[in-house]
Amino acid sequence: MGTTDQAQVRDATAWPLRCAAGLALSCHPGPVAAVSVLATALAVSTGLGAARCALIGAAVLAGQLSVGWCNDAFDARRDAAVGRRGKPVADGAVGRGAVWAAAFAALLLCVPLSLACGLIAGTVHLTAVAAAWLYNLKLKATVLSWLPYVIGFGTLPAVVTLSTPGRPWPQWWAVTAGALLGIAAHLGDVLPDIGDDLGTGTRGLPQRLGVTRTRLLLPVPLVAATAVLVLGPAGPPGAWGAATLLAAAPTAVAGLTLGRYWRKAAFAGTVAVAAADVVLLLVRGTALA
Repeated sequence: MGTTDQAQVRDATAWPLRCAAGLALSCHPGPVAAVSVLATALAVSTGLGAARCALIGAAVLAGQLSVGWCNDAFDARRDAAVGRRGKPVADGAVGRGAVWAAAFAALLLCVPLSLACGLIAGTVHLTAVAAAWLYNLKLKATVLSWLPYVIGFGTLPAVVTLSTPGRPWPQWWAVTAGALLGIAAHLGDVLPDIGDDLGTGTRGLPQRLGVTRTRLLLPVPLVAATAVLVLGPAGPPGAWGAATLLAAAPTAVAGLTLGRYWRKAAFAGTVAVAAADVVLLLVRGTALA
């Protein structure tokens, strides 16, 4: 009897920890952290104070968490059908209802955080978050699957600049580079799952292109985004600009090559190039607005 009671106590104690771990893993922690850090770094590049940078980072983090949890909750049955590993909802590590609740809680938190950045900046960010939810719920399986990524990454510089005094819109090259990085992020994120997606009837743009053409296309928007950031702003690109541009293509190719051993290597390569681009902005002191 005592053994049974002890087991029940252990189960009761372990359940919240398993649920918390399942929620943490089901939010897509890698992309969530990457985009949130990139947004904060962009805010730093504009010279904003620490409090404002933290606010922008928190707003983007809340939005990304809501999108990640929405994605895993909505795709749970599809992930289970194809036996996709590493999906806590599909694996039964956390309940689908709990993940949906977390997604809506993060979405509700995202609204005041975004609007605290300014009415226009907040509206732009909430539009990007809404586009990402629309991707999860509908556009992922259509030829317009790339559009929410373009909106999300392309508006990120605007969220930052519109949070600064004077509320200026970002430079054209910042928006263009963001949109191109969005396309690359979409291609890199979907590439390892194309086979499974086709098996469940998901036919977004990468699935329609197929593995080979998506793999060949991925480096193009990555290198193009870096070229825009290096050559778009006024003034000479300097040594850092030239080095970043030269490194973009090998990094993209390395991500594709490592994809044989790590499924998300292509997406990681995209994030690495985006991070190098942000560092380039910081080093050059280039203003987004």
